[in-house]
Amino acid sequence: MTSTPDIHTLGELRASGHVYRPLREELRENLLAKLASGENPWPGLHGLENTVIPQVERALIAGHDIVLLGERGQGKTRLLRTMTSLLDDFSPIVAGTELREHPFAPVTDATRRRIADEGDALEIAWLAREDRYTEKLATPDTSVADLIGDVDPMRVAEGRRLGDPETIHYGLIPRSNRGIVAINELPDLAERIQVSMLNVMEERDVQIRGYTLRLPLDVLVVASANPEDYTNRGRIITPLKDRFGAEVRTHYPLALEDEIAVIRQEATLSAEVPEVLLEILARFTRGLRESSAVNQRSGVSARFAIAGAETVAAAARRRAAVRGESAAVARLVDLEAAVDVLGGKIEFEPGEEGREWEILEYLLRAATAEAVRPRLRGIDMSPLIEALDGTTTVSTGEDVTADEFLANLPDLGDATLYDDLASAFGGSRASAVELGFEALYLSRKIAKDSGDGETIYG
Repeated sequence: MTSTPDIHTLGELRASGHVYRPLREELRENLLAKLASGENPWPGLHGLENTVIPQVERALIAGHDIVLLGERGQGKTRLLRTMTSLLDDFSPIVAGTELREHPFAPVTDATRRRIADEGDALEIAWLAREDRYTEKLATPDTSVADLIGDVDPMRVAEGRRLGDPETIHYGLIPRSNRGIVAINELPDLAERIQVSMLNVMEERDVQIRGYTLRLPLDVLVVASANPEDYTNRGRIITPLKDRFGAEVRTHYPLALEDEIAVIRQEATLSAEVPEVLLEILARFTRGLRESSAVNQRSGVSARFAIAGAETVAAAARRRAAVRGESAAVARLVDLEAAVDVLGGKIEFEPGEEGREWEILEYLLRAATAEAVRPRLRGIDMSPLIEALDGTTTVSTGEDVTADEFLANLPDLGDATLYDDLASAFGGSRASAVELGFEALYLSRKIAKDSGDGETIYG
């Protein structure tokens, strides 16, 4: 449904034939319906189709609370947020209730009295699926009152007894009734706060300052955590881990195509970035993840490659603005400039102090060679090598426009080679030819000298 149902009272809801489904049953049936119809329940998640997603689907079908374990930038939060697509478009609740109670399954005595007193005239409100997902970033200063609740002194001052359930101000989890509550970075919660979640997840009790309220909460608890958090900042206490029915390990994309798809999907590019540059970024990121010089416990986030693509595009856009280029198209020099900015996002092993930039430059050269080599098969580069005879050089740089670079190219008699490079690499002619020069340098056919934002091939 795209608009709120035109049902406003309990009587109208009953007459409509609405059937109440507990949250876990709703998620299970909607997931199975999508799978049976061939619809992808997890759009935008690349590289997890045959590993992580089947485990998550089995957990939801089983009705389990879920904790996702994985390094930073593996799509854990995106996966949790995508679960909202498995909820009904709209769900009815009793209007004005703190705990978003379904009129056919109230959880508090006050709402049961309202239903008995008002009958079919009881007012109904509707929750959209997006409103049934609540997310909380776990921080060390999170309190029991934030998650579970506490006695509201203002309500006590109004004359209510301390033992009256209506004196309680409910926390995040009870207020997420009839929905999904996601806790990011769960180990960052203090252990005593994690203890407060035990009864909510198992017995569905809400225990506040000595008062036990038997509330049949209808909530799914999902969480994310980094494995290194168990030793660096905190841990998930054993009784809480035991109450999560499913523990799923996530990972970075296994295939290069999935890595590129994530960059293309998530990056907001302010200029044209040729496909080959995105591939170099993806290969560079994967090289960092495999390097023994990089601290793999902290991981190399997908955000590294995404930020890299955005920085490359920004460099091209800046050059176009400063030098008056009509079209902003990224080139290899922009990629090299971006690495200078991105280096701080990588954590190196303790023994690599002083070698960080050397390692980054080496891995970037390796990624560039892997990306350009297959595209140059069948192209005869000898005319360009012969043209650079020791007296002829070609200059490029982050502030050199495409027209200036092309005007400085040696005359090969005809433009066949330059046309072949443009066809092989795509993007602008300048970007393609620049990659051709870099390929010759990497194969030790020509020399290269870089410094102060300028690169000279010869």
